[in-house]
Amino acid sequence: MGTRPRILNDVRKALADMPIAPRFAIIGAVGLGAVGAVAGLVLGLIAYVPTAWFAVAELGVPAAMLGAILGLVIGSTVSAARRIRQRFAR
Repeated sequence: MGTRPRILNDVRKALADMPIAPRFAIIGAVGLGAVGAVAGLVLGLIAYVPTAWFAVAELGVPAAMLGAILGLVIGSTVSAARRIRQRFAR
């Protein structure tokens, strides 16, 4: 019960091996994409049930794109800050 499934370990290792900016972009895209998809599902169910699944894509895809862009900007900023800190730490 205390061990993680193997796929989670594989995903964690793959993310850990990536450079910072793409890692943040993927995490941002998945995170905001999931939030957008859930919001789309809820709003779709409220608006018109038979087409609710289309609302998942209508909100989930743009949210994932926004998350990827924000993640890339934040990851690039973190990477630049680390490089500046290393340069002046010598």
